Amino acid sequence: MTAASRVACPETLRWSADRQAIEILDQTRLPEAEVYLSIRSAEEMAAAIATLQVRGAPAIGVAASLAIALDAARHTTLAAPAFRARLREACDLLAAARPTAVNLAWAVRRMRACAAALDADLPAGVVACKLWGEADAILAEDREMCRRIGEHGLALLTSAEPQLLTHCNAGALATAGMGTALAPIYLAHAAGRRVRVYASETRPLLQGSRITAWELGRAGIDVTVVTEGAIGALLTQERIDAVLVGADRIAANGDVANKVGTYNLAVLARRHGVPFYVLAPRSTIDADTATGAGIPIEHRGADEVRRGFGVLTAPAGVAVFAPAFDVTPAALVDAIVTDRGVVRPPYDFH
Repeated sequence: MTAASRVACPETLRWSADRQAIEILDQTRLPEAEVYLSIRSAEEMAAAIATLQVRGAPAIGVAASLAIALDAARHTTLAAPAFRARLREACDLLAAARPTAVNLAWAVRRMRACAAALDADLPAGVVACKLWGEADAILAEDREMCRRIGEHGLALLTSAEPQLLTHCNAGALATAGMGTALAPIYLAHAAGRRVRVYASETRPLLQGSRITAWELGRAGIDVTVVTEGAIGALLTQERIDAVLVGADRIAANGDVANKVGTYNLAVLARRHGVPFYVLAPRSTIDADTATGAGIPIEHRGADEVRRGFGVLTAPAGVAVFAPAFDVTPAALVDAIVTDRGVVRPPYDFH
């Protein structure tokens, strides 16, 4: 039995038993409750993505592809032109749900291309069947991608008892498999190595403390939550072997867009001589965007900061600067780990 086969991860999204719905683990309810929602349309999935009920760059790409297939299957009674119009509408809706993560746009483009390769006069049922197969392929590929990233990343963890720092959530709950940044952690743990992880709290919605700490603890991995304000102190007082983070988009020059706070972490890691590794699928690399300056940065609603969990934590009318992501310059990234291997600077993804 391989280490990968021994990894026990939560399942982020899946087909329902009758394949009439997509079941997603509602991440807004964690860690208090493990609740699955049934998604039955493109509109419902777009809303779930926008409200972070399903999140993580790879996961939302998979979620969109499944939703397109499901939505197509529910409209097979339409004549070919109307069916194609509905398909375009569903794709447009899902592609617009979140702008920064390139995997979402990549998955929607792939589903569009699958449909475009078929004769326009084919019955809707035939097209829907092809889209279903393509979505299943994207789901399976994502799981395999996670395994490969984990294996490549594991080779970078040379300590017998690695102590690691991560930010936000780039684990099983951000993918359809064992995750990206957390994949080598799962593999090291499954191989019997003693791993300790510090999970950055990740303001303002606490994906690190609510989600990463929950899934690592669930797997029996030693995890400690650290607030962003305490990271400098942590790096001063504790041995940290590496920082592992995911990515929502990587520019052609290696600049990385990830959850806001990642840039701060990279600066601190460089100051303390700690390797800073980005782990993400090859599909996260956007060869059409030359540098991080060209990456669109999503801004969230002010109340996610002012009253993110229902309690007013700032004056009700105060202005809020709330980017969901920041860009870490390639110069601060020691290596980018994809499913194809480890790439070091200068970054060339061709």
